[in-house]
Amino acid sequence: MNAAGETTWFNWTQYPDHGPGAEVLNITPGANVLDLGCGKGGNLAHLATLGARPVGVDISMPQIKSAEARWPNSKLELHQTEATRFLTESEEQFDAVFSVFGAAWFTDPALLLPAVRRRLRPGGVFAFSQRPPVEGCYGCQASYITKSENEDPLVVKRWDYEPDQWKDLLWANGFTAASARILPAPPGPRKIGTLLVRAQG
Repeated sequence: MNAAGETTWFNWTQYPDHGPGAEVLNITPGANVLDLGCGKGGNLAHLATLGARPVGVDISMPQIKSAEARWPNSKLELHQTEATRFLTESEEQFDAVFSVFGAAWFTDPALLLPAVRRRLRPGGVFAFSQRPPVEGCYGCQASYITKSENEDPLVVKRWDYEPDQWKDLLWANGFTAASARILPAPPGPRKIGTLLVRAQG
């Protein structure tokens, strides 16, 4: 349970019980909702309680298995695949597509944004969150993640832009009502906020 005593909730930020919730997606009961990089499925499970049809994509099978085990009664539709592959191969239309520190951060927007736009119903919402960029470090950035002493580190690419740059990219790919802002961190020693980007199809 979270601080409010709820068993499911929606969180865009890296801090518990902080920031806006599912209202960002503007969904109604019966909406088709797609999570790109669903992880253990907590946000999808919350959307299921709001009457949405929750569809999740994650490249990690252990994450998919964790989501299935954690939310056995939430009727999550989970797919172990890469986000742009799912968007390209699927014929479904979604009322909302979102990503919380997920595939929208780790996928080239030149590939991801047009693919999302094709799957989004007119007026549907695309929203994502991630850490804000480091000043002066924009576009594709690479990180090395150590796996073990006997293996080469894993190279992970991410795409970082300032809020206005994200808005320009969304407008250029046919989205409307694009907005982007940095949510400040809650009071305390940590100061890094959360970038929240939202647009409509």
